Amino acid sequence: MKNFGFGCMRLPMLTDADGRETQIDTEQLKKMTDLFLSEGFTYFDTAHGYHSGKSETALRECLVERHPRSAYTVTDKLTENFFQKEADIRPFFEEQLRLTGLTYFDYYLMHAMTAQYYDKFTRCHAFEIAMQLKAEGKIRHIGMSFHDNADVLDRILSEHSEIEVVQIQFNYADYDDPSIQGRAVYDVCEKHHKPVIIMEPCKGGGLVRLPEKAGKIFDAMGGSYASYAIRYAASFPSVFMVLSGMSTSSQLEDNISFMKNFHPLSREEYAAVDRVRAILREQDTIPCTACRYCVDGCPKHIAIPDLFACYNAREQYDDWNSGFYYDVHTKGRGKASDCIGCGKCEKICPQHLPIRRYLSETAAALE
Repeated sequence: MKNFGFGCMRLPMLTDADGRETQIDTEQLKKMTDLFLSEGFTYFDTAHGYHSGKSETALRECLVERHPRSAYTVTDKLTENFFQKEADIRPFFEEQLRLTGLTYFDYYLMHAMTAQYYDKFTRCHAFEIAMQLKAEGKIRHIGMSFHDNADVLDRILSEHSEIEVVQIQFNYADYDDPSIQGRAVYDVCEKHHKPVIIMEPCKGGGLVRLPEKAGKIFDAMGGSYASYAIRYAASFPSVFMVLSGMSTSSQLEDNISFMKNFHPLSREEYAAVDRVRAILREQDTIPCTACRYCVDGCPKHIAIPDLFACYNAREQYDDWNSGFYYDVHTKGRGKASDCIGCGKCEKICPQHLPIRRYLSETAAALE
């Protein structure tokens, strides 16, 4: 299996006269699917919530009904908001099989796992049900997609050895990001010997829309900006699949051009990525260094550096995931709007940042 997968969260769309997206462009998707398979790629990733439930049916129409089952690999997911109790899980799973037209999923992931969601999945015996479905031949491999910190991941993998793969958000911008913890989460996967699936290698398109100064570095070397982001993620040894949500044929063709015969980044390319990353960091709206001196003394227990990282991702990349991670870092802790203005954080901040003002701006943007 090649190490590049078709993410079905950003499929090609048709628009009406006002430019509003109305439905999935299945004719274009059929052509993209055929090209993807003809070039030797097989992996497709979907979930019930993608495109408001239309991703699974589009996959059935464009892939499942048109190609032999041996020609492709499909991953689907159990998402927290689609079940409320244990008895809901199996019927939901069977509905996903019906919608996709499949009799089994190659991979089935516990979706978008956080500490809070893990409690619900555990209470509803989701992992045990997945094991039963695997024993029945309806799931080939059990996995998890993950959106929390490294300690939470370590706990889950320690308690559930049946998890075979872990899907994480990972890209060169998030590698040392304190809110995403890309490197730390990846290291936990390696610690538990779990193959890694990468989502958001281009950070929702943010690493394709580079500022001019950063773009010139890659321009001088040749190749698309996406090629550096995707190949960066694919170059890590425990990564067995990198997903890309492709909404146009040209995006697919570009990705195929550098992933068909994949080569890890060279030393010179890594150096170029480092220079681009440094430029992106210079543009952070809030110049927080994440020393965390401000956290311990906060009477409202606000994870200040983590919330600032979410704000920066929102402003710098228009990152749709920033709101998700904001929720992660405020579960059981204070929100930016909970700041009482005591000023303890500013007194200890070695960067002398106007933290109270930044918290107000963060609350306005993310709450």
